[in-house]
Amino acid sequence: MSQERPANQFRNQARQVPPTKAASYSAGSYRSPSSGARSYGSRSTGRGYWSKAKAFMRERPLLQRLYGYFLKLLLFAFLFSILWVVVLKFVPVWFTPLVIARKVEAIGAGEDSKIHKTWRSYDKISKEVALAVVASEDQNFPTHWGFDLDEIRDALSENRKRLRGASTISQQVAKNVFLWNGRSYIRKALEAYFTVLIELIWGKERILEVYLNVAEMGPMTFGVEAASQRYYGHAASTLSRSEAARIAAVLPSPRRFSIRNPSGYVQRRTSQITRQMRALGGKAYIRNL
Repeated sequence: MSQERPANQFRNQARQVPPTKAASYSAGSYRSPSSGARSYGSRSTGRGYWSKAKAFMRERPLLQRLYGYFLKLLLFAFLFSILWVVVLKFVPVWFTPLVIARKVEAIGAGEDSKIHKTWRSYDKISKEVALAVVASEDQNFPTHWGFDLDEIRDALSENRKRLRGASTISQQVAKNVFLWNGRSYIRKALEAYFTVLIELIWGKERILEVYLNVAEMGPMTFGVEAASQRYYGHAASTLSRSEAARIAAVLPSPRRFSIRNPSGYVQRRTSQITRQMRALGGKAYIRNL
């Protein structure tokens, strides 16, 4: 006794096609006239807009020249930015926009405008202070590519008014060396651009070296060498762990907090940073940047 097989719905649907239709369109070759018209129409519309734009520019020679100058300016800015980053890979960063801004502010206020800043190469800076700023500011610095996505995600989920902690050392260097102070989408976009460039061209050790030399660490004081000489009376190469941790402790607001006269908050933060330095494994954590 033969068993009945279930009806093949796909085959039945094919049988429902009128003979004239089936003969006219082979399988896989039929395309809805309306879909073809839509795709062709979208392409022709795009070409039409582009043709109109070109005709509009041709009818206005001055606008066409300005557009050409604008494109050349963008190309020049792009090439110059790369050259600038390459040069600063090898040349000390003697001044930054922030240094200039602080100088102008002091002169305008009639205050002492002397800038305390001394460049020191990475091999002449205590690795305790290098570890301290990594432990305090950016613990994923050795492994990320300029942006700590986990920190950014946490900052957004906590709905922080300021994304403090989400800004990496690389981003801070890009902002301090190449850009102006302030908050805007344009500046943030440029910060991201320069962050990518220095990560690709400089490398981690150079980024950390520049950070330790340009970061504001007190009133009119920039870099660990100047801070060490002003507040501890000795070179940055001999900074102890506790001294290094206190320098890192004031970095969130170096003009509000003091290295020389630490508040209770700075002392507590110094202890926390010291514990974090031990938890990271000490100086070995930044040995192979």
